[in-house]
Amino acid sequence: MSAVSTPDPLVSMLERIRRSFYVRAAQLRLMDDEDGPIELSAGAPIAWAVSAAVHRLQRLAATETVIVPDVDREADLPGETRDGPRIRFFAGIPLLSDKGKVFGVLSLYHSNPRWLTNAHVRAFEDLAAELAPLAQCRRDAVTIARLKHRIERQAETFARSRDTFERAAIGARVGLWECALHDESLTWSGQVYDMFGIARGSRLVRQQSLECYASASRGLLERIRREALERRQGFQLDAEINATSGASRWIRISASVDCRGERPIRLFGMKQDITEQKLLLDQTRFLAQRDAMTGLANRTQFEERFATLSGDLAGQPPIEALILVDLDGFKQVNDGYGHAAGDACLKESALRLSAICAQAELVARIGGDEFAILLGPTFERDAIDALGQEIVAALGQPMAGVGLVLQVGASVGIAHVDPPCTPSDLFTQADIALYAAKAAGRGTVRTFVGGMGSDSERRMPWPIAHSAEHFGSTQQTTH
Repeated sequence: MSAVSTPDPLVSMLERIRRSFYVRAAQLRLMDDEDGPIELSAGAPIAWAVSAAVHRLQRLAATETVIVPDVDREADLPGETRDGPRIRFFAGIPLLSDKGKVFGVLSLYHSNPRWLTNAHVRAFEDLAAELAPLAQCRRDAVTIARLKHRIERQAETFARSRDTFERAAIGARVGLWECALHDESLTWSGQVYDMFGIARGSRLVRQQSLECYASASRGLLERIRREALERRQGFQLDAEINATSGASRWIRISASVDCRGERPIRLFGMKQDITEQKLLLDQTRFLAQRDAMTGLANRTQFEERFATLSGDLAGQPPIEALILVDLDGFKQVNDGYGHAAGDACLKESALRLSAICAQAELVARIGGDEFAILLGPTFERDAIDALGQEIVAALGQPMAGVGLVLQVGASVGIAHVDPPCTPSDLFTQADIALYAAKAAGRGTVRTFVGGMGSDSERRMPWPIAHSAEHFGSTQQTTH
């Protein structure tokens, strides 16, 4: 079975930023002095005509936040003729490393003017701060990869020069290794000894090194190694090891097969310590998929999991039903007692939903006071309907927050994947059922059945769209 690629968390976050401001494109430009910049983008390809004014704004954005509602007003030759779409709105902000150094720029582009309020500018700055750790991790990873590529070219030219490679590999935590197949004897550079916590120069026994690998990684390594020798092709593998000191580390193994005629005679390549890189990537991926307020899955993670109801692409179980939950009376609490009380209601609601839906595939906050629950094949239809009633009962109980006893409720809409349907259709059905629950007096559960609702009664289908009115109309000048 071939490996399935997972969504790039950095590109997913760029897309979230782009959608937040309803612009044609969001671009991330990471600086790398030696090999040129690293660029990622979301939305329409940035291949529009760029004026001299835009070039100046792009350079300025590397030093300070820049918001220009209409670039034509800033251009040297207003109204000059250009082929193809042109950039009219530009927003850019520098990204700072954990040491306070600028290492990249986040930019927004649109082909029509845009006016942002001060609140939107603050949101843009907050999103840039949230993006920075993930972007820095990517820059470091690409920088290491580029360094690794340069080292590989050197190693190809100076295959026998261990000292040269050792000096170049210290900063990248990369070491050379070789295994002679006739007797399975190993040869390591000093960096590899250090990764495994074995004294440099010690006699190496392959079986001893294998015992350092975690069980799952050892089995995978042996299988991939065997297949590589059969195909006479190299491989790359990330594996977990337990050094002799007891420390758990992650290494990236790159291997090539050396043959004499058709007979493999040795395996050789590089091992790189990627422990810090992997931990940071795992952490940033987790944070990118979590709702900061409630700790539940956020809308991005919900959409990724919901996109394929069968679950086949991710090797996950299929989705059997979708439950949408909307808090009743939340606006009155929020308006009457303040945002702190509203936040307390959201957090307590999330805790109760997590407890009630512990066996669900996913519990997510997808809007202000709206939650979504994905149920797998372990739930039968009657159990799903009973779960909806349990949710209404639990969220209808009083909640303590900010020194007050707060009272909200919940309306629940349920849609079953029976007969099979698309994610968009399932979301629409659950949304219609939720609307019917609210229309029935709130604090109720409705399950979608054919013919329920009408076009005039439906709320916006998944993904929920927002109108341009969400943007302010106040012109924002360059900062």
